[in-house]
Amino acid sequence: MIQPPIAALRPAKFDLRQARAFLFVAEELHFGRAAARLFTTQPALSRMIRNLEEAVGVPLFERSTRRVRLNAAGEAFAAECRLALGHLGRAVSAAQSAAEGREGRLRVGYMDFAINGRLPQLLQAFRARHPKVAVDLDYMPTAMQHSALLEGRIDIGFLIGEFRSAKVLNLLVEQDDFVALLPEGHVLAGRERLLVGDLAAEPFVVGSEDTFSSFRTLMFSVCHTAGFFPHIVQQASNTSGILGMVAAGVGVTIFAGCARNLRRAGVVVKPLADARDTIPTFAAWVSDHPSPVLQRFKDVLLAGAQGGVPAVRRR
Repeated sequence: MIQPPIAALRPAKFDLRQARAFLFVAEELHFGRAAARLFTTQPALSRMIRNLEEAVGVPLFERSTRRVRLNAAGEAFAAECRLALGHLGRAVSAAQSAAEGREGRLRVGYMDFAINGRLPQLLQAFRARHPKVAVDLDYMPTAMQHSALLEGRIDIGFLIGEFRSAKVLNLLVEQDDFVALLPEGHVLAGRERLLVGDLAAEPFVVGSEDTFSSFRTLMFSVCHTAGFFPHIVQQASNTSGILGMVAAGVGVTIFAGCARNLRRAGVVVKPLADARDTIPTFAAWVSDHPSPVLQRFKDVLLAGAQGGVPAVRRR
């Protein structure tokens, strides 16, 4: 049985300095000129190449008194060295870009009103400035985003209301009005605007407790102010389900004004003249989050925040 050479049984040990020196000699095919480019002496360069060949386990050059040239092993070694040094150069650039927030990954949590409101516009502006950053979007109800932020599963969340935590900063991104959603052809659909009390006797379709708990609290408060509690006949876990059931005539609902952006066939959106409160969407992030990418996104967020640059709130 033929035994492989000892050099093949263990990884070669040499450093980047030797690899670069080898490539200089491979390019010049002259030790004197290569030594001058490396700002070293020819004897020192010759020793470095001999040490490299010992580490690799085979000669890399054919030498004579008149010339130096790469042998077959040297040609193969030079090709791989160029690839390796090229990869290292890109690795350095990638590390520098990541440290500056120009490359990397941003994990964004969002709820229904954010994705149907200004969040797509903000993401588009961010991607235009930082096209090498990967953005992961993760749908989460507001309550779920609270734990995801504190546990580090998302970098920033877009949620209803402020996240009241000493560890978290909040930025107001958008304020929605309350609107009524009615089936097309409903007796109230012809009116220009409604009062909340006009819906008191209507069957309601609402978002479920597990996904719309934060909004339900606000909506029930609006109804309570108008003197009634909605008669709930059906619940849905997302906006599409709510709109579908309204379009099917199952009931009416009170929703966020971002519903105007959805243009769902069979659904009529009407303003509520006496609903004075608004539905605030906040961006929230952990105050000591170290991500440079997050800082880049916050710069875009602050530049595009509604009404200029509002104060970042800590609770």
